[in-house]
Amino acid sequence: MWDERDLLMIPGPTPVSSKVLREMSKPIMSHRSKDFSEILKECVEMMKEIFRTKGDVFIVTGSGTACMDAAISNTVSEGDKVLVPVYGKFSQRFVDIAKSYGADVIEVKLEWGKALRPDLIRDMLRENPDVEVVAVVHNETSTGIRNPIREIGKVIREESEALYVLDVISSLGGDDIRVDDFGIDLAIAGSQKCLATPPGLAMISVSERAWERIEEKGNRRRTYYLDLKRYKGSLEKEVPETPYTPSVPLFYALREALDYIVNVEGLENSIKRHEIFSDAVRSAVREMGLELFPERGYESRTVTAVKIPEGIEDKELRGRMRSKYRVIIAGGQDHLSGKIFRIGHMGSITEREVLITISALEMTLKDLGFDIELGKGIGKAEEIISTGMDQIAK
Repeated sequence: MWDERDLLMIPGPTPVSSKVLREMSKPIMSHRSKDFSEILKECVEMMKEIFRTKGDVFIVTGSGTACMDAAISNTVSEGDKVLVPVYGKFSQRFVDIAKSYGADVIEVKLEWGKALRPDLIRDMLRENPDVEVVAVVHNETSTGIRNPIREIGKVIREESEALYVLDVISSLGGDDIRVDDFGIDLAIAGSQKCLATPPGLAMISVSERAWERIEEKGNRRRTYYLDLKRYKGSLEKEVPETPYTPSVPLFYALREALDYIVNVEGLENSIKRHEIFSDAVRSAVREMGLELFPERGYESRTVTAVKIPEGIEDKELRGRMRSKYRVIIAGGQDHLSGKIFRIGHMGSITEREVLITISALEMTLKDLGFDIELGKGIGKAEEIISTGMDQIAK
């Protein structure tokens, strides 16, 4: 049973600060008022800073999958070729969405846990020069893989006219993402990950090249609620608004959370903090004698996937961490269920939450009979965090 003392350390939703939560308790205002319009504009402008784009940004009431759907449904018509490398649960979702709109999907399957190499994209585009969209997941939370998105974007630009669609749902705000510089045409984010806002809002950036494709598709586009032209038209009104009723309280929360990232902590510091925490968790896990799941050198900066050691059951490991130490971590998905566990370290978490999680993991492993020297992992994490956070403070 859920207990408010539980520490949520999964790959999203993430813990939300009390200040952000309090924003949601404010009275509901009209979503067609000038007051709400100001909130919407502020959120859009701060999202542009975080996306690092001069292009359009829209905020949709829905989960991140809503904007994955929007990216495909607005740019793909029946029979269009869409290239999707699949290396986890969420890259597979791009396949499913594209197929639902009748696309001719070129599905390139990689072993889960392996990174996407730019040369593979190059080879596939040369074999399929008529590909119109390449859809990639940057940070695959199901495996803890982080892909080289700048290099992938360069290859797409060199080899084709295809649009570059990128899911940065679990990395935006916690990793170095530069939409314009990396040549990304449609980038997709969600409120409940590094942006440290409750679930329910999705964001999408749209390049000029993407708009040209959207206009070209015209009536062949098959969407209503997610029609980006409607969002653009509503945002360009004298009093900007959303085309449909938004989740007003979530916009209150989002504005507060974005203001913290942009104007208090600073985006660069947010990215650095995520890097420090990921380094600390990975290093601590290795010190405990555990093995990371993703390919070395391509590990996520927001979630760490770890192989469950032989002789220990997933249910026992995660169950004891929660029941005895009040820390919740995630298990594996699909065929990785029971084989890995995942620790989320994204959003507004601090050193405190990371160190509590490492300590709880150490004690749980000890409880279950794993050969571990208590304090070794937590000591390594403390060392990395102390040094790293001191550098940020300077």
